[in-house]
Amino acid sequence: MKKKEIKKLTKQQMLENIEKLKKDLFNFRFQKVNGQVKSPSKISETKKNIARLKTLVEVKNA
Repeated sequence: MKKKEIKKLTKQQMLENIEKLKKDLFNFRFQKVNGQVKSPSKISETKKNIARLKTLVEVKNA
């Protein structure tokens, strides 16, 4: 998710995306432990997207 895409979202949509990404990250971790992960870079990409969304949610709250 790019910064431009994130800025277009409402606060509620950002919070929903954070929850979805957290679930994805949880599943990626299980896949990694079981050796089933197809793209290990998805884990770090998902973490970064969560951080971006959380940052912009905080900015909108201020």
